[in-house]
Amino acid sequence: MYRTRFAPSPTGYLHLGHAFSALTAAARAEAAGGRFLLRIEDTDRSRCRPDYEAAIYADLAWLGLDWERPVLRQSEHLADYSAALDRLIALGLCYPCRCTRGDIRAALAAPQETGAPGHAEAAVYPGTCRHRAMAERGPGDAIRLDLAKALAAVSDPARLGFRETGIRPGRYTIDPARLLADTGDIVLARKDIGAAAYHIAVVVDDARQEITEVVRGLDLFAATFLHRLLQELLGLPVPDYHHHRLIRDTAGKRLAKRDDARALARYRAEGATPADIRRMVGL
Repeated sequence: MYRTRFAPSPTGYLHLGHAFSALTAAARAEAAGGRFLLRIEDTDRSRCRPDYEAAIYADLAWLGLDWERPVLRQSEHLADYSAALDRLIALGLCYPCRCTRGDIRAALAAPQETGAPGHAEAAVYPGTCRHRAMAERGPGDAIRLDLAKALAAVSDPARLGFRETGIRPGRYTIDPARLLADTGDIVLARKDIGAAAYHIAVVVDDARQEITEVVRGLDLFAATFLHRLLQELLGLPVPDYHHHRLIRDTAGKRLAKRDDARALARYRAEGATPADIRRMVGL
């Protein structure tokens, strides 16, 4: 049976982009005679708030959506994410990282072997702590995935494919060189929140909820290659993916939670209807 989900984080109010994603997922579930699930991704305890979570339920209900209960809340499953992380550590694919954002910016801006400066604006971690063993991990360290080792641990790279049904439909496979260049050694457990980061939690929960198609924004398309690698390493099932267009502001910028002017709660307070919201997002 078809199963998909909408998985917001309660770190702010839902905006038009969230509405489009939730409505798209629910419509695909209804068309397939399947199930629409809600997941609350609340592992970031420093930013998540109960009032934001309550607002998520209120906004979705106002839009006319319904979902199965109980809702999966990630904060109630931290042990499962830790177990998945421990499995990757046991495979020798992780290392502790003490670098701050300032350290990373400085390393990226420093002259390279060619004598040319690096790109400080790049998001790819330069591997400063890659030499460290997990036995050296301190209380303030994050945990990173050694991406090169992780790719080498997959016996058959041809298995690292997935089907995309959204805005860029087709069959995709991982290009190791591109993944290394574009992604690098990502953080699997953040030091500031003391829990597994998004990439681990999302693949574990998609498997737990038996998701058959992940519906989400095109901004997460590149992350799918990493998620596919983690699924293979952890022995998790592989869903299809449906990445949809993004809702942008008048300047063409993707909406963010800090953009309160486009919060659903604000539209509702000003007298908008669910039909108005659908029209605004092109549905």
